[in-house]
Amino acid sequence: MDYKIIIETELFAGASQEETKAMLKCLSAEERSYPKDHTIYHMGQTVHRLGLLIEGGVNIVRTDVWGNENIIGHILPGDVFAETYACNPEEPMMADVVTTMESKVMFLDMGKVIRTCNSTCGYHERLIRNLLITMSVKNLNLSRKINHITPKTIRERLLSYLSWEAVRQGKMHIDIPFSRQQLADYLAVDRSALSSELSKMQKEGLLSYKKNHFILKEAKTDGIYLNLEN
Repeated sequence: MDYKIIIETELFAGASQEETKAMLKCLSAEERSYPKDHTIYHMGQTVHRLGLLIEGGVNIVRTDVWGNENIIGHILPGDVFAETYACNPEEPMMADVVTTMESKVMFLDMGKVIRTCNSTCGYHERLIRNLLITMSVKNLNLSRKINHITPKTIRERLLSYLSWEAVRQGKMHIDIPFSRQQLADYLAVDRSALSSELSKMQKEGLLSYKKNHFILKEAKTDGIYLNLEN
């Protein structure tokens, strides 16, 4: 395991390399590699381990009985996934966890994460605090997505999402983590309609784009037009 990468994650923030080695052994850590488009966890499956993404990318995807997909979230290196279900091992997953590229994941036994060991090391308590903070951030991200998909029109949803990314990245030249189909799924709209609206917005001078790179000319959020420096 590359401990230097692991200690830079939010989950292990504040731990030394030696503390991390000891903790991973205590938590029955297992590292696995997956190819692109591999389903790590399936909807309906029960799990007892949270995943910590070390390399690559992962989407959380909900699929209905007709095969329509909705991307609930995107996991980046250093992020955790399935932690809520691992805390409730009898609750089945409500979504699939699918890799977007070759990925490496470290799994941790949630039962051992939330129960301090007999030695009750100080870092274990910090790990639990880090996990709680991580879970609260993910809840905020889910609330943010709800805000993005609440508007009725595709343009309003795009403005909401792209404006937030401009604020988050602090610039008007932004890269998003989604392909065009994934962006359509994330915003819960039809891909063709999304592409058509993007084309209209480009012709109107609101933005320009190439694949997942966008240059925003006017990004509107909360009724205010942003002028962020590149």
